[in-house]
Amino acid sequence: QVQLVESGGGLVQAGGSLRLSCAASANMFSINAMGWYRQAPGKQRELVAGISNNGSHTKYVDSVKGRFIISRDNAKNTMALQMDSLEPEDTAVYYCNADPPIATMSHGAYVEIWGQGTLVTVSS
Repeated sequence: QVQLVESGGGLVQAGGSLRLSCAASANMFSINAMGWYRQAPGKQRELVAGISNNGSHTKYVDSVKGRFIISRDNAKNTMALQMDSLEPEDTAVYYCNADPPIATMSHGAYVEIWGQGTLVTVSS
């Protein structure tokens, strides 16, 4: 079974930093591109940062460029998101997953698999 476990979230003042970690199933690494997603209250979940299967290529949504760094360690089946200069607008639940998200068949339809996420709250 695919497992996605996020950690590292918390409450931080604007301008502060957090480092998020993701532990995933071994068979997801080395093969799949991965990414960090976030969902703010009342908004759709979005891909914040992505990384290729071997870590050679990364991408970021414009709003976090220069502030966030995504990385992965395929040998340890882990991924991280270093977040610096946090802003209140970064407040959201953060999730890790494959890019595009992995899906499985459930009740006759493909459903994306997500972990519980980790909450990041940035105060002003």
